[in-house]
Amino acid sequence: MKTISRRTAIKTVLAGSAAAAVSGITAAASNEADLQTSGPLKGNIRHSVSKWCFGDYELDAFCKICKRIGIESVELLDPKDWPIVRANGLTVAMAQGAGLGIDRGFNDPKLHDELVASYETVIPQVAEAGLTNLICFAGRRNGATDLQGWENCEKGLKRITPIAEKYNVVLTMELLNSVGHKDYLCDHTVWGAELCRRVGSPSFKLLYDIYHMQIMEGNIIDSIRKYHPCFSHIHTGGNPGRAEIDETQELYYPAIMKAIVETGYKGFVGQEFVPKQKDKIASLEKCIRICDV
Repeated sequence: MKTISRRTAIKTVLAGSAAAAVSGITAAASNEADLQTSGPLKGNIRHSVSKWCFGDYELDAFCKICKRIGIESVELLDPKDWPIVRANGLTVAMAQGAGLGIDRGFNDPKLHDELVASYETVIPQVAEAGLTNLICFAGRRNGATDLQGWENCEKGLKRITPIAEKYNVVLTMELLNSVGHKDYLCDHTVWGAELCRRVGSPSFKLLYDIYHMQIMEGNIIDSIRKYHPCFSHIHTGGNPGRAEIDETQELYYPAIMKAIVETGYKGFVGQEFVPKQKDKIASLEKCIRICDV
């Protein structure tokens, strides 16, 4: 199955018709009794979900669905969306709204002034909204060696980590595969962990994306056990194809979730799969239950 990048998946999801959205919400409503009788979640994992994977749904309606399932957070949202999530009694476990996108990140010194200005603006907004994590990216490698990449990113990040520390915000760099995201620099856990060591700030950590790291390196449980102090957030996703995290793919998520719990990790686990089932909400609940160890 062909690997799907976040950019490609977003375009595919958003191409869905309004009729599909109505159908999905109707289906979700028809499942309400099932959701209410499926029992409370265990609480060992803090559950979140990436809204872009469910692009057909209006945000307020989607938040209500998540609340009913027992999900605490809807993530990867811009500042304009945060009040809607908070009004529904949820949080945004991973905020966005600063930076220049996945490809244009801290590896490029020519972008540092623009990146710093952007994060200086958004970091106080994150704090004011009562949120913690703000996503950032390394950007494309552009011919840089690992050492040059570390030096470039360290230089740029150290310009803004004092501000992040002041506001108790954690800049969180996502680990992505460089197959679907061509030439992306921060594509191995050990590379990201070394950058954390170099930056040396509690306000800089990693978003450990299981789907992406399965593509690049595998060895998921061992990496979680070894590097979890560097993680402020975790993403799921089925491989191959970023589909549901069920029996259709190559990772066994109950064991992965148990390993996460055993480390004492207190952050969120965000579902970031693109539903293949017709009933997207039933698919979401199924995957939440798989992770509810």
